[in-house]
Amino acid sequence: MEIEIVTLSRQGGRSYNEDVFGHWHDERYVACLVADGAGGHGGGDVAAATARSSVLGGFSAAPGLDEAVLRGLVEQANRDVVARQAEGGKLAGMRSTIVFAAIDLESQALAWVHSGDSRAYLFRGGAIVARTTDHSLVQQMVAGGMLDEEGARLHPQRNMLLSALGSIEEAPDIAVSDRMRLLPGDVLLLCSDGVWEPLGDELLVDTLHAARTPSQWTELLDAQIKAHAKPGHDNYTALTLWVIEDDGDDVTQLLPASVDEEGETMPAPAP
Repeated sequence: MEIEIVTLSRQGGRSYNEDVFGHWHDERYVACLVADGAGGHGGGDVAAATARSSVLGGFSAAPGLDEAVLRGLVEQANRDVVARQAEGGKLAGMRSTIVFAAIDLESQALAWVHSGDSRAYLFRGGAIVARTTDHSLVQQMVAGGMLDEEGARLHPQRNMLLSALGSIEEAPDIAVSDRMRLLPGDVLLLCSDGVWEPLGDELLVDTLHAARTPSQWTELLDAQIKAHAKPGHDNYTALTLWVIEDDGDDVTQLLPASVDEEGETMPAPAP
């Protein structure tokens, strides 16, 4: 099984980027993350970076796909963001969404955890077979039958979150998936709302069908976001992981890469 990771993160129509992404791996596990900060320059980006360091650091120290492990990582990240809030000033009101996925290469299993409206998607055969459910006001309206998914994506209160890291008085909502089987040909997408909001699920699928490589799909996502997003649109970050069918050997390879602000693909640093 060969895995390739390509990432894209841009500031969009904003003056700075509060999104972050990260990934880590050893011989058995692969971990991927996207976090979307809020609270202004020097706040949201710090919250997102704090969450990334906390979760990836915690996972690398004790990797696993158990629900308690994944939930504990996000609970600790919330405590770490709250601790940074105590420094005051521009950090006092910072928050961050988070979506984190972990893969066990040995058992070919996947699980994810999230809080907020940064999403994980699993595509199989070019179709969405699993997706996170946002912790947001409009998602509650969808659950109550008041909106459909397209109406939620365009609703004026679509950015009103019900949960994010940085919650002091009340613990954030944290959702952990069941373990899912990961198969050759599967595609995993982690993204901030700056990706799925302007595109919608249908266009995510269409661009995936039009792509032959992870880098090509990322380039198509970038172009479509620029074409569909409104002026002043949000930061957008996508981490794509493709499980590529191998040539019959049993060697598992990990080929991580990232796309920088100029759109170039670069090897990622070793873990």
